[in-house]
Amino acid sequence: MTQQQPKRIGEFLHVSKTGRPVYTLQTEARIGQPVFDAKGKRVGDVFDIFGPVTAPYASIRLRDDQKEAPADLYLGERTDRRPKDTKRRKRR
Repeated sequence: MTQQQPKRIGEFLHVSKTGRPVYTLQTEARIGQPVFDAKGKRVGDVFDIFGPVTAPYASIRLRDDQKEAPADLYLGERTDRRPKDTKRRKRR
């Protein structure tokens, strides 16, 4: 399995009224996708994606131990909450 290069999220714009940093998106992102700093430390998750389709913005929910938003953020691989090989119980 080959490991992919981390994708840079985009440029930092500002901090919203709710205290979440807002970034421009340079690559495709999904809500809930983990976000890492340049050192590879997880700093939060993509909370919301908004704006025009041609130039979207992303709001990042930082972890509790993270005080301020780093200038460079990178997207990680999204992990599913439930393993795909488990069977779901059928309704009777």
